[in-house]
Amino acid sequence: MNHETDGRNRAETVRLYPGIHISFYSLTAETESFPIDDGHSEQILEINYCRAGRIGWIRKNGSSVYLGPKDFSLHTMQAYADSRRTLPNGFYDGMTLRINLQELAGHPPEPLEDAEVIGTLLYEKFCRSASFPSFAGNRETETIFSFFYNQPPALQLSYQKIKILELLLYLCRPDHITERRLTEYQSEQVEIVHKIHEQLARSLDQRVTIEALSKQYLMNPTTLKAVFKSVYGNSIAAHMKEHRMEEAARLLAETDRSIAEIALAVGYDSQSKFSAAFKDCFHMLPKEYRRKR
Repeated sequence: MNHETDGRNRAETVRLYPGIHISFYSLTAETESFPIDDGHSEQILEINYCRAGRIGWIRKNGSSVYLGPKDFSLHTMQAYADSRRTLPNGFYDGMTLRINLQELAGHPPEPLEDAEVIGTLLYEKFCRSASFPSFAGNRETETIFSFFYNQPPALQLSYQKIKILELLLYLCRPDHITERRLTEYQSEQVEIVHKIHEQLARSLDQRVTIEALSKQYLMNPTTLKAVFKSVYGNSIAAHMKEHRMEEAARLLAETDRSIAEIALAVGYDSQSKFSAAFKDCFHMLPKEYRRKR
């Protein structure tokens, strides 16, 4: 088992079988994106699972894909060579399974010896092209992935060894959840959405309509809403409400400004509506929050 940490980011890697490793990540980032340098092998299949937060890949071919909680992706290391990884909401908690398909085909774990074509099946299904298939999780996949976490220490490795085999068999099934595939978007569209997000985050006291943003950035309203939700995991209104409430909480804790002033600073003309929104987020009224801080 290997552990890596730099104070903000944490990684733990465990060998499950020859050629099969699992890495658990807890990442935070102040920068929007950063390069990836994990190698370029087309024989290494990576399976990424997002447990919390969001993570995205900006690929050199101009496309971008993002994972939210319970989503997962599959690709070769070659497929995302020279890509950039991004944490649009500033944090990510998840895991990556790296599988050497040649090793799997030549020396499969004992329970898979009767399914000796499993490495070939995975390669043909996910590695033939430079695609980056990503999927919304379902009840079955979430049951598999969830067992990689929070097991008794004495049983954890055994659970992980069993669940990786179950996952590989699941992925080889002909009916593997293609209808749940996530949409990729062009990086130009994603960049526009990043600019929109920056504009809105800088001006929490203002309310800008989707129609106005659509005209300003020359993007169809439907596309704008879809790309924004893909990147940030929520609608524009819901996502910005989170920002407004976080800023309101900071102002309540760090300043002596009145609640009415804080409400206006985060875009609420009505103090009663602000208090209701704050309580919905923090389960207490602004006065109570300030008193407890």
